[in-house]
Amino acid sequence: MDIAVSKRKENIAEYILYLWQLEDLLRALQFSPEAIYSTLVAPRKDLDEQQKSAFLIWYMDIVNLLRKEDKEESGHLEHTLHLIGDMHNLHLQLMQHPIGAHYRKTFAALEPQLPMLRGLVKKEDICDTELCFRALYAVMLYRIKGETKHAEAIKDTMELVSPVIAELAAMYGKVERGEVDLYKDM
Repeated sequence: MDIAVSKRKENIAEYILYLWQLEDLLRALQFSPEAIYSTLVAPRKDLDEQQKSAFLIWYMDIVNLLRKEDKEESGHLEHTLHLIGDMHNLHLQLMQHPIGAHYRKTFAALEPQLPMLRGLVKKEDICDTELCFRALYAVMLYRIKGETKHAEAIKDTMELVSPVIAELAAMYGKVERGEVDLYKDM
């Protein structure tokens, strides 16, 4: 919970990827409150009993959302998909407005690789921003699993996708905090 809160404030992309990883972890723990507590809550020595109870409730709230959205087996919470939709709207604005000049250059390096990524992800009906997130998450899972057979694809993906998502996330934060006006100089 504390990690999610800090990631949400600092970097929207890290927050989304963290929640996706948490969804998979909760599935691996079979949504068992006992397993969740012993794996995710009990080892936290920095929490008192009241805080531990609050953390367990937070994890179980995510479990309940996954169940409510019928995503017990796979898929991602609507919350994160909506955030990606917001980021994609920002992407579209940056592709048109003067403030997005640097972003357009960064994205142009990735653009020729999008059909290949779309083929790997095997989902035709997602926006480019969600495609990038799915690619980053796949790379993260390959690394966690220690799968080295995909090392070159991982390296290529990270070199092209990471800068795009990093710049988009940074701009998202600036817009959200009111530090940037997308419509200035239009």
